[in-house]
Amino acid sequence: MFIKKVKSIFFLCIFLLVLFAQNNLQILNAIPMLNNQDKFITEELRIKVPVNLKKIWLDAEKQIWHPWLSSKDGYLGRQIFLDEVREEALILVKWQNKEFWKSISMDEVELIQEKFEESVKSALNVNQNPFKLIYEGELVQQG
Repeated sequence: MFIKKVKSIFFLCIFLLVLFAQNNLQILNAIPMLNNQDKFITEELRIKVPVNLKKIWLDAEKQIWHPWLSSKDGYLGRQIFLDEVREEALILVKWQNKEFWKSISMDEVELIQEKFEESVKSALNVNQNPFKLIYEGELVQQG
């Protein structure tokens, strides 16, 4: 009887140790996410790009967004990918840290976006920008 109680207490202790160890590992893994201000950060943009308009879109990206981004402190470059089947572009803009990226005012971004849209509409002779933003997010490099 005594040995059964000792075994039960022993297994309970092992169970609790494993349970708390897993909990603490999750907390330890989450802590670095709070300190991302000094880490490289990548802005992720997904845009609808009809394949037949790919060249016009790329030209406008290179003529308007590229020079403007290149003039910004903390800008480290960007990569552009196109999924022609889904007609979707992925743009990854790398920044030195989140502080540099977020220091750019939304008013300034909107002015550049308007310039981009006017360029596209003029090139296509249309009234609306055919390149719609699908998703905007951020990626933080780990490790």
